[in-house]
Amino acid sequence: MDLLRSLPLGLYLEQPVTWLHRLDPRVKLVWLMTFLAAPLLASPFWRLLLVVLLIGLTLLARIPLRVWRQQMLWLLLISGLVFLLTAIVPDGLKTRHQARLPASELELAQQKSLPPTPTGQPWYNPFGWGQSAAPAPVEPQQPLPQPTEYRYVLLKRGPITVTRRSLELAVRVSTLLFTLIYSTTLYLLTTSPEEITAAIENWLEPLKRFQVPVTEIALTLTLALRFIPLVLEEIQNLIRSVRTRAINWKKLGLRRTIQIWLTISERLLENLLLRAEQIASAMKVRGFTSPNQHRVEWYQFQLRTRDWLAMASLLGLWAARLLWGWQT
Repeated sequence: MDLLRSLPLGLYLEQPVTWLHRLDPRVKLVWLMTFLAAPLLASPFWRLLLVVLLIGLTLLARIPLRVWRQQMLWLLLISGLVFLLTAIVPDGLKTRHQARLPASELELAQQKSLPPTPTGQPWYNPFGWGQSAAPAPVEPQQPLPQPTEYRYVLLKRGPITVTRRSLELAVRVSTLLFTLIYSTTLYLLTTSPEEITAAIENWLEPLKRFQVPVTEIALTLTLALRFIPLVLEEIQNLIRSVRTRAINWKKLGLRRTIQIWLTISERLLENLLLRAEQIASAMKVRGFTSPNQHRVEWYQFQLRTRDWLAMASLLGLWAARLLWGWQT
């Protein structure tokens, strides 16, 4: 199976058309910004909730299993590996044992718990006449129970130590990695490049008053998104061409292997530049001069009932985030 085909990063799914496809691209862009900004200063529980929400949206949208199964498995595997590595590495804090009692009270308790030390008889009474019997030894004091079940070190097995800080940091890093990558991938999977650029241009429309070239930015973004499938296609073609030659990499050695991969990289760059030149020639043939003179309305915006429901749920999500999602 082709790895690049099984991991459709940045590719648009044309069929089947799900309810995520039918949402207004401006609403989906706001949802994407929410998934990118909500983990900031959020609690670990909230970060895990965002991961569950992303997986739930994928299942509710009924996106074909072949599209996201292997991609999500790889992403979950990488996130799990990051979680394990972050949990067992040192957390950067030098923890030391601290007694529950102050130093003076602790010494007093230790003195009470120890039996009296035997002392010699004074010089004026060497036989101990007239003295009472020796006091009974005091039993050692039992260790004080802990006031709570709190433990900073959660697990310690040989060189592996898991603390509360390292576990919390592992949850933060792994969930942030999954949320950032998968939310962007899901957005690109259900939104065409034309809709993305139209939504960004619509949101950036007020910046035109400050002489910001919004149309040029949108056109550049459109061409960049259109170029992603071409890059993946060229990489696939070069990989297939290398496989068909049945090269024995073990007999080549390190030097010749590096030379072959440098040649492949050079060929890839030449093919990409040729594709870019072909796109520029096609734009010239169609009489394209500047974005302001040849402006094309890619998408007609119209908010429907499902878009308003999505915005209402987004407001509810942010209300819950501001009330209960802060990091303690």
